Amino acid sequence: MFTEDGEAYLDFLSGIAVTSFGHSHPHLVAALKNQAEKLWHLSNVHRIPSAEELARRLAANSFADNVFFANSGTEAIEAGIKAIRGYHATRGNADRNRIIGFTDSFHGRTIAALGAAGNQSHMQSFVTGDNGFDQVQWEDMDGLKSIIGPQTAGIILEPIQGEGGIRLVNQTFLQEVRELCDENGLLLMFDEVQCGIGRSGHLFAYEAFGVYPDVMALAKGLGGGFPIGVCLTKQAVGESMVVGSHGSTFGGNPLAATVGNAVLDLVLEDGLLDSVKAKGQILSQCIEDLIAKHSDKIESVHGLGLMMGIKCKIPNTDLLVQLRENKLLIGKSGSNMIRLLPPLNISQEHIEQAISILDAVLSNK
Repeated sequence: MFTEDGEAYLDFLSGIAVTSFGHSHPHLVAALKNQAEKLWHLSNVHRIPSAEELARRLAANSFADNVFFANSGTEAIEAGIKAIRGYHATRGNADRNRIIGFTDSFHGRTIAALGAAGNQSHMQSFVTGDNGFDQVQWEDMDGLKSIIGPQTAGIILEPIQGEGGIRLVNQTFLQEVRELCDENGLLLMFDEVQCGIGRSGHLFAYEAFGVYPDVMALAKGLGGGFPIGVCLTKQAVGESMVVGSHGSTFGGNPLAATVGNAVLDLVLEDGLLDSVKAKGQILSQCIEDLIAKHSDKIESVHGLGLMMGIKCKIPNTDLLVQLRENKLLIGKSGSNMIRLLPPLNISQEHIEQAISILDAVLSNK
């Protein structure tokens, strides 16, 4: 990115995993320009061919049968929560309405999304009561089993936590959660708002674990910078969301759907996901080398693909500011981590440049 004065910044935050192919990618710019000269908005009371195409492509490349479009990740989460509760209600079990979330999660800023994550610093005075949500410590299987009751409807989690610290779920734990849901008639929802759409080196992060959800929320990287949110469900779950049970004025509009399709064009290109995996391994190894050199300041690297966190021994905010002053833009995360979310098409040259800046800043602290 360039300032008005022409200063160049290396963007390793990507708008918090949003600008999945950097800024002003020609394919995305061309798609948006082309559609901008046609229809911008119809509302989904009418058929929108580009939205239908995007829905078909997402379903064909995932576990899902049904797709609902929204404008953001938190709206996609809200749709998924309603779908879980609606699924049980249409089967005569309206009292099965409680959903279990995990500590250190982040699902968005709307009321139900805040309730699902249960983060008190985010909830503050905005959320009264528990709004039908229970929380369990991350990867606490005994705690999870103990809290499931006759009112439990489903479980929500991030396969790779983002805001709470770049943390992969343990594969065995995730498989056990899936089995627990099947045994108890619960629905399993994945929040892939940040870790989905190629970020992990897989189209969807759940593929890395071999565990399939019943409901999934997407957003961020799917729009490449243009707002879009998606809730995907299996057929049985989607059937509960009849016309009128949910809606969105702007969701799936021609501009958003066209850009979403253009992003999928790029993500699904032969070799792209393999390239994300390879570059993620290179970045991870480079960070490991930095840890060996600066073990008094950074201690470990976490993540998958190009969703990377570095756990710090110094305040992560101080490091973030120093890096920004040296023209490298990164984010911060829980557990005193800095967060690296470079574009999926990042070059080797820019990886080396970022590592060089990190090295120089750490050497001067």
